[in-house]
Amino acid sequence: MKKLVLGILAHVDAGKTTLSEALLYNTGTIRKLGRVDNRDSFLDNNSLERSRGITIFSKQALFSTTNTDFTLLDTPGHVDFSAEMERTLGVLDYAILVVSASDGIQGHTKTLWRLLSRYHIPTFIFVNKTDMPGTNKAMLLEQLKNGLSGSIIDFAHIDSEDTALCDEELLNEYLETGRINPDRLPKLIKERKLFPCFFGSALKFTGIDELIDSLDKYTLMPDYPSEFGARVFKISRDPQGNRLTFLKVTGGTLASKMLLGSNALLTDAETASIDSDPEKVNQIRVYSGEKFTAINEASAGTVCAITGIERSRPGQSYGIDTGSHVPMLEPVLVYKLEIKDGTDALTLLPKLRQLEEEEPELHVVWNEILHEIQLQVMGPVQTEILKNIIQTRFGVNVEFGSGNIVYKETIKTTVEGVGHFEPLRHYAEVHLVLEPGEPGSGVTLATDCSEDLLEKNWQRLIMTHLAEKNHTGVLTNSPLTDIKITLVSGRAHKKHTEGGDFRQATYRAVRNGLMHAESTLVEPYYSYTLTLPQSSIGRAMTDLERMNGTCTISEAGETSVLSGKAPVRLLNDYQTEVIAYTKGQGKLTCQPDGYGPCKDADTIISEIGYDPERDTYNTADSVFCSHGAGFEVKWFDVDNMRHIK
Repeated sequence: MKKLVLGILAHVDAGKTTLSEALLYNTGTIRKLGRVDNRDSFLDNNSLERSRGITIFSKQALFSTTNTDFTLLDTPGHVDFSAEMERTLGVLDYAILVVSASDGIQGHTKTLWRLLSRYHIPTFIFVNKTDMPGTNKAMLLEQLKNGLSGSIIDFAHIDSEDTALCDEELLNEYLETGRINPDRLPKLIKERKLFPCFFGSALKFTGIDELIDSLDKYTLMPDYPSEFGARVFKISRDPQGNRLTFLKVTGGTLASKMLLGSNALLTDAETASIDSDPEKVNQIRVYSGEKFTAINEASAGTVCAITGIERSRPGQSYGIDTGSHVPMLEPVLVYKLEIKDGTDALTLLPKLRQLEEEEPELHVVWNEILHEIQLQVMGPVQTEILKNIIQTRFGVNVEFGSGNIVYKETIKTTVEGVGHFEPLRHYAEVHLVLEPGEPGSGVTLATDCSEDLLEKNWQRLIMTHLAEKNHTGVLTNSPLTDIKITLVSGRAHKKHTEGGDFRQATYRAVRNGLMHAESTLVEPYYSYTLTLPQSSIGRAMTDLERMNGTCTISEAGETSVLSGKAPVRLLNDYQTEVIAYTKGQGKLTCQPDGYGPCKDADTIISEIGYDPERDTYNTADSVFCSHGAGFEVKWFDVDNMRHIK
């Protein structure tokens, strides 16, 4: 039997959860059919999900076909919870993209398509709600081909010529024989050269069996290595409060009582030399809906939850697994958390860290200067959900203040940063090279340091300190992005160096490099779709040009559609203006679309008023020792004092 992980993705209200129910029902996994509007669906079992009628948390279920055992992951469709959806993509073998026949391709549909391409996930397409009046199958297929890919093929009636055009080798075969060998299709689908498409109604079970048969027939199981590997995609807690680490085994076998260290599989004999603080797997659970089965071993391809691991995080790898991606969908707004019932903020802070484990993009920050907690959030629906979760789980009543834009900083020049920490009886020096990274790459880390200069254990400690902190820039104290940091040199003292010394030296080296670099401010952008009457095009184009946005126009009768990218800061409240000048006929939809140049950078930097020289929590200065006492050296003089030239 093949073993595959299958994800279902869609824009909100496309019928994704209804399709999940239909797949489970038709394969005999569930005997009673639930519905979202009846608040009894098998996978949307959280009380918040049932009350709101939307998927908030990714869930899994198991179903089997003739030749395949599937783990089905149902993901959120609402844009405010798209980060939860993206975290599941790293463990998928295949995906089903659900498109509503009544809505067609939405902005979020295109975002999902880009994500599926980025993570190289073979994709089946299910066009749902084709029983709705006015549905035109041929027009829908043409829209999919033009809007997503010309290699989308209707698998209800496979057109040999259209299919042959998806691959040069297949085309040659078709021209020679006049036919296509169906045995070649699974490989083309796996390579994302061909995208099977099905039309139907999940609610009325039309097209479901055809989809199930094709998933069974046209999929291939990955070749897994014999060495152990695993990839974490989700952290949650069960009703008893046990911490659950959801992961996919990507090689070998995961066993109960196994010791896991960061990116290393450990035995008791190896523990001291490889990882001084490994964690033991207490229990392995395979979930289907709310229920789970405890197993002793999980083979490659299994999605399971483990207990006993307290330091895991989404995106983390174990063993030989090295797969990781910088998230494409991140919050673009930061909110002040307002505590309404007198609870001390510092008392609530460690509890919010639990939520941050489950929702890493929250970036819970304690602002020491303002003495307030700040959270990064995708949108207003998520703030409402978080308020409910904080009240239910921690018994604290909170509100969210007005949202501010999450700016980021990067650099334009390559520099060396030096950090030295040498108060009395302590010693560490770190040299880093900071250079601009590829757009969208986030912060990447590397080593190019000889072990003759610095022993391997100290190098690994420095890399740990680089990875453990969200480093910020020197323009506005905003998070760094699109930067590569390479360890190139360092020095320890045989008698006086302690682990914490390298933390201090590493942090100071990063800031020292940034103070020498040419930094630049970047801001989040939305990709937008603006539908409005033709009479309003002129006003819209003038507004978008003022926003420093891009614009493409398409027309359909009396309605025009403008699409492009523009800064979140300027587009965020634009819907109100659109409604006003189109007299309610205009509609604006937006999706996060990465970061780009900040047009008004000087003004924004001035308004924020950050002074890196006065930031004692993120200092670029170093500490040296002379005559038995430590003394501080300003960042611009460290080069003259450093011990390694």
